[in-house]
Amino acid sequence: MNTKLFCGISLLLLPATPALAQQPASAPARAAAAAPGALVPYRINPGDELDIFVWGEERLQRTERVLPDGTFSFPLVGKVDALNALPSEIEARITKGLESQYRTAVPQVTVSVKMPAGLQFSVLGKVKSPGSFNPGRYVNVLEALSLAGGPGEFAQLSNVVILRKTPTGVQAIRVRLSDILKGQVSDVNNETLPLVRGGDTVIVP
Repeated sequence: MNTKLFCGISLLLLPATPALAQQPASAPARAAAAAPGALVPYRINPGDELDIFVWGEERLQRTERVLPDGTFSFPLVGKVDALNALPSEIEARITKGLESQYRTAVPQVTVSVKMPAGLQFSVLGKVKSPGSFNPGRYVNVLEALSLAGGPGEFAQLSNVVILRKTPTGVQAIRVRLSDILKGQVSDVNNETLPLVRGGDTVIVP
């Protein structure tokens, strides 16, 4: 009887070893689930207002608005491509454009976002308050619906579509929100709950 009891206890303990071995593999899944709440570095959108300063150069201190094509013009540099760029990347582009104007190193260039107007998006379809919104921060598609007053009656939350403009055309991103609203959040990540970008149109059929 003692031998049988020992064997039974051993069999109960055996599954614990594979479970422990699988823990590192589940870490990315946990990270992905937490991703929607993580802070995202801000990237420039059309319509944004930028404060640009070149140290010691008063004539090169100005505010520029990013045009619909994602560019703006800067003295001595010309057209600067700002679409989806980080402020630090724009600093580097302006610095490079000014190199021919200085015999020594270019003074420090600082770019900051004065007004993130380019985060505007629209929510249409079966929502209580459809329209355009500019929250001034990144929001996911569920938060976008909340800004629009929430889903209306008979809204098909299993077939929400985000229409996104890209250089090659319009991309349709389908999102299934019905499971999330039922509390099924085990697989929530940036694919199942994507961020809404400036210029997006969210359609709730």
